[in-house]
Amino acid sequence: MPTPFVKSERLQKLPPYLFAEIDKKKKAAIAAGRDVINLGVGDPDKPTPEPIIRSLQKHVENPAFHQYALDQGAPELRQSIAAFCKSRYGITLDPNTEILPLIGSKEGIAHFPLAVLNPADISLVPDPCYPVYRSSSMFAGADVYTMPLEASLGFRPDLDAIPADVYNRARLMFLNYPNNPTGGTADLPFFQKVLDLANQHDLVIAQDAAYNEMYFDKPAPSMLELPGAKDVCIEFHSLSKTFNMTGWRVGFAIGGAPLIAALAQVKANTDSGIFTAIQHAAKTALDEYDTLTPPIRALYKDRRDAFVGALRKLGWEVPSPGATFYVWIPCPKPYTSTELCAKLLDEANVVTTPGLGFGRTADGYIRVALTVDTPRLLEAVDRISKLKL
Repeated sequence: MPTPFVKSERLQKLPPYLFAEIDKKKKAAIAAGRDVINLGVGDPDKPTPEPIIRSLQKHVENPAFHQYALDQGAPELRQSIAAFCKSRYGITLDPNTEILPLIGSKEGIAHFPLAVLNPADISLVPDPCYPVYRSSSMFAGADVYTMPLEASLGFRPDLDAIPADVYNRARLMFLNYPNNPTGGTADLPFFQKVLDLANQHDLVIAQDAAYNEMYFDKPAPSMLELPGAKDVCIEFHSLSKTFNMTGWRVGFAIGGAPLIAALAQVKANTDSGIFTAIQHAAKTALDEYDTLTPPIRALYKDRRDAFVGALRKLGWEVPSPGATFYVWIPCPKPYTSTELCAKLLDEANVVTTPGLGFGRTADGYIRVALTVDTPRLLEAVDRISKLKL
């Protein structure tokens, strides 16, 4: 008999991918005929704006775009990214060396540790976090050091609490502000402290800025606004949430030329670029940012206010996020996050995400995605109100 297949050790070390497991449970409930309100995975429920769709329809007809794309991305898209970053953040970027389009920011984040980390290096990873930071660091052969996000610090890590011997071995630090799943934000003074540490300890900073445009109170900054940040920081941006384009798989990385070149070298050995017609549609999106994105942002702000307000009327102590379309909800005692999520699904037909799936320090929270219309959000709260919690 043939020997049974055994997964690689690196795969065996990983927990099941969080969102795939949630999707299985959601589909099982729907298949059973239950009216499920899905507040789990953060996938916008509104369609991509029409000008972006029209742009794709136009450019997909160009036969020249049916061939392999340029590895470094279409020059027209890189020019638009540079113009967007100048207008939005005041950052001046060289489109030829400091910008790299990505097949979604997740792809770039997953590949980047291969460009930076060696075995026995340490990757500093926030907890809770988007699971890809941890898994991609492990795939690169590095050790992962967990940086708990402290509620008392606005869901930022206590950078002073990291031991000196850890900093001495660390090569990469992941950050994500505005933060998924907590909704926490960061300001330039915090980023300056990170930059000082990076220069002191020869660290590279990977800042996941996927939710930078999903702010409510004041615009989220870019770490690259700081003098000298390009030398040690690469920032990952996404069009997915900004323009309701999750399925299109397009984003971009910005940073100093050596960091961008290192990521580009990994990508040249692993993919063949983004379909060029999609790149031109992405250019349209960025060129029309000032028109297309504010209504999306306003929609999530209205949903946030309605949902958080309704939960607070039930007596739940729920922080109101300053950015992202997530609400990070403390679990009522004595529930763990997995217990509470199971109860909400089983007894209220409401899908949420357990904090434990984002990291071991987050078992006291669940995450709600504001990706259904306000009436359904309020119906979810009404269902929750009927439970004995």
